[in-house]
Amino acid sequence: MNQRGVATTNGGSGSGSVGVRIQQSRRLPDFLQSVNLKYVKLGYHYLISNLLTLCFIPAIAALSIQVSQMNLDDLRQLWLHLQYNLVSIIICSAILVFGLTVYIMTRPRPVYLVDYSCYRPPDHLKAPYGRFLEHSRLTGDFDESSLEFQRKILERSGLGEETYVPKAMHSIPPTPSMAAAREEAEEVMFGALDTLLRNTNVSPKDIGILVVNCSLFNPTPSLSAMIVNKYKLRGNIRSFNLGGMGCSAGVIAVDLAKDLLQVHRNTYAVVVSTENITQNWYFGNSKSMLIPNCLFRVGGSAVLLSNKSNDRRRAKYKLIHVVRTHRGADDKAFRCVYQEQDDAGKIGVSLSKDLMAIAGGALKTNITTLGPLVLPISEQLLFFTTLVVKKLFNASVKPYIPDFKLAFDHFCIHAGGRAVIDELEKNLQLLPIHVEASRMTLHRFGNTSSSSIWYELAYIEAKGRIRNRNRIWQIAFGSGFKCNSAVWQALRNVKPSSNGPWEDCIDKYPMKISS
Repeated sequence: MNQRGVATTNGGSGSGSVGVRIQQSRRLPDFLQSVNLKYVKLGYHYLISNLLTLCFIPAIAALSIQVSQMNLDDLRQLWLHLQYNLVSIIICSAILVFGLTVYIMTRPRPVYLVDYSCYRPPDHLKAPYGRFLEHSRLTGDFDESSLEFQRKILERSGLGEETYVPKAMHSIPPTPSMAAAREEAEEVMFGALDTLLRNTNVSPKDIGILVVNCSLFNPTPSLSAMIVNKYKLRGNIRSFNLGGMGCSAGVIAVDLAKDLLQVHRNTYAVVVSTENITQNWYFGNSKSMLIPNCLFRVGGSAVLLSNKSNDRRRAKYKLIHVVRTHRGADDKAFRCVYQEQDDAGKIGVSLSKDLMAIAGGALKTNITTLGPLVLPISEQLLFFTTLVVKKLFNASVKPYIPDFKLAFDHFCIHAGGRAVIDELEKNLQLLPIHVEASRMTLHRFGNTSSSSIWYELAYIEAKGRIRNRNRIWQIAFGSGFKCNSAVWQALRNVKPSSNGPWEDCIDKYPMKISS
């Protein structure tokens, strides 16, 4: 017997097999098996997104038919009607011209990303696990429990064997002096800027705005002054130095440069993002302060922005949105990433156990603001409908999580650590390919703080995945606590610039990372 109760035989009469065919022909098709629900949702998305166009088609068709049936008498009557209402027409035209003029004069100027570069440290600064742990042991600052803790963190971190630490940390004992910290800052910033200026053929004298962000190293003169001195930038340059703003400061710096480009016409803005490790290595035994030692590595980026209309032809991207979220009013959020002294008086950055929960809350607030700006109307309707049903009928309906894959083609999630990437992949319902750039950046370069999102974008470019009009979402988290997003749109099929960070190793990626 089969499960429908129809007898089948293996014999020769064939009547059993005929009966099976008749019974099968009467069955309804199994739509759950034959139709992929993904395409149903895509069909709904396209229908709602193009609903206005579909509604206009009948109106345009009716208007076309009406116009085609008009004769010379009808046209003459229309002309006479317009003549009798000439004053009204002139007033309406004047209002229309005035409105268009005001709009053109007050609309935000487009901000273009001409190019960017990421610093690639020399090979002698690489810090494989074995060397890292051996040097930690030889310093004599860590007890056995702390050394074992660092070994476990490294194994679970998602970092590979080719990340970089500054030269001062390769010495035994380490030499975290002010001079060494300045040397690290100069090598990273000048290395990224040299590549950027060479690739873009922009003269340093043409740069009108400079924004530098580095959280933990803020000497006098400032890092921005070091760049002005090195490249002999012009005397009226608008320079800014952002400190203490964490791993999301790169997006904040872009936002500041964007605002300045709205005021100062026809100029370039350079944004330099880095972090300094030399004087911020922790030499104590507090577990919460040892985690940054295991995750943070040398890196930096330089970004060239422009508001010149003729730069659109050569620019890679156009800035669409920047959304910033600050949870500093909440005490737990404020202290979850906190620089302080331990019981022995040694300075370090402490990471709270509540960090992931606080990051999740900041992300929720950020995407609540970002969603209406980027999500198609189909997703917004689904979200609103489930919210109304839940509120009005008190139904046990799960809150609808918008599908951000319909809004963005590529994701650059700050490579703060494996846990951060895992949580965002899960909560935003992303596919492995969407977080591939973040995982591979963490593996190859470690957590380079605010510059990590640019290493990730460079990875996607090196893979040849960015096409004209693709949208990229850069999202970063930082102390304070902050969650910041930047949305870019590709202006062409983007190819990687020369001397990129992945130039000689992109073919090795993606690689399987042990859990």
